[in-house]
Order: sequence, then C-alpha cells, then structure tokens
Amino acid sequence: MNELKIKAVKLRKAGYSYAMIGQRLNVSKSTLSNWLNDIKFFPNKELVKRVGRAKLKSALFRQKIKLADIKKGKMDGIKNIGILSDRDLLILGIGLYLGEGSKAFEQVRIINSDPDIIRIAIKWFKDYFNLDIKNFKITLHDYPDNDIKNNKIFWSKYTQIPIEQFSESVLDRRINKSSINKRKLPHGTAQLYIKKGDTDLTGVKSLHRKIMGLIEAVTKQV
Repeated sequence: MNELKIKAVKLRKAGYSYAMIGQRLNVSKSTLSNWLNDIKFFPNKELVKRVGRAKLKSALFRQKIKLADIKKGKMDGIKNIGILSDRDLLILGIGLYLGEGSKAFEQVRIINSDPDIIRIAIKWFKDYFNLDIKNFKITLHDYPDNDIKNNKIFWSKYTQIPIEQFSESVLDRRINKSSINKRKLPHGTAQLYIKKGDTDLTGVKSLHRKIMGLIEAVTKQV
C-alpha cells in the first residue's frame, strides 16, 4: 500500500468525507472510491457540523446500500465463477492480450496501469508459452505526481521481475493535462514485454504469431 493510500485510509477511518480527504491529499474522488469503498464510514463531529445531520443521514443510507451491493456482487462473482480450469486461464489470457496487448509489428507486449493485469499476463506467458521470469522486461511510464523513486521497487515486488530487468522509465511531462486526472495512476503505467531472442520458441516474432492465432481462433467464433 503506497503512502498516500495509507493516509487516505486513516482519514476515512477518522470520519472524513471523500471531499475532505481529496482536498487534503489532492486525490480525485474516483481514486478514493477505489481505495476506500470497503471501509465502514462513521462521520466525525467536523463533518456533521459542515454537512448537517439530515443530509448526512441520507448520505450514510446511500453508502450502506452501496456497500451491501458491493458485497453481494463479490459473493455472486465467487459463486458464479467457481474454480478456474487451465482452459479458463488460457481464454482469460487471450482476452487480456486482445484488449491490452500489441497486435502490430510482431512485438509481444502488454500495457496497463493495474498491477493485477500485469501479474496475470506474466502467469499466462509462463504457463502457456514456457517463459521464465528472465524473459520479461518492464518499462514504466511515470507521471509527475507519482512516487517515481519507489515505483520500480513497487512493480518489482508485485511482479517478481528483478529491477535489473527494468528499462529506463519514461516521464510524462505534459503540462496541459487536466488536474482531474491527478493521482488516478498512483504507480504509473507498466509496459511488459518479452525480450528478443530470449524465448523458448524461435523468437518473439514466432511467439506473437502464435498469440495472434489464438486470438483469431476465439474471435471468429464470437
């Protein structure tokens, strides 16, 4: 958990609203919602005074319904999915690459800001194409509001890819980006790719062709 999220969790548990936390930490409400939606909320005196009891009572009621709906969604998901088979994981990986992977230039890479997506991609490559952790490289696309110094450490721990296999990070310095998007990507974006000549196949181009064959076999049936 990054330092900013830890602060947000402490403030939420202390009874502060998303608006108050966002103002203090300069974090968007959508990001706070992703971080804090499982935390039970009990307003503090400062919030009660600012919002008023009637409005707050209504907000707490809506939050109670939301939390119950989230819990039900999770339970339904567990019930409906059950235990994933090897074939399920194969199809999951194909869908992931179809949405997030490189389809052109015979390069094998997946780009995403969600660490779980990158982690699943690594497992898919290892399980179905006999790749080793040494076959992977990562390039991070960072933003000025990221903890750039520790981003590589975070991604390395999460993916188990050694920092030595990370390329030089790319920093997005655009000054015309909307402030609304600040803090939405706390760890930047990771570009996971396979190093040339290091696969157990005849090379990256052959691996790409194999993946595209799988994708075509699936999409033609839909």
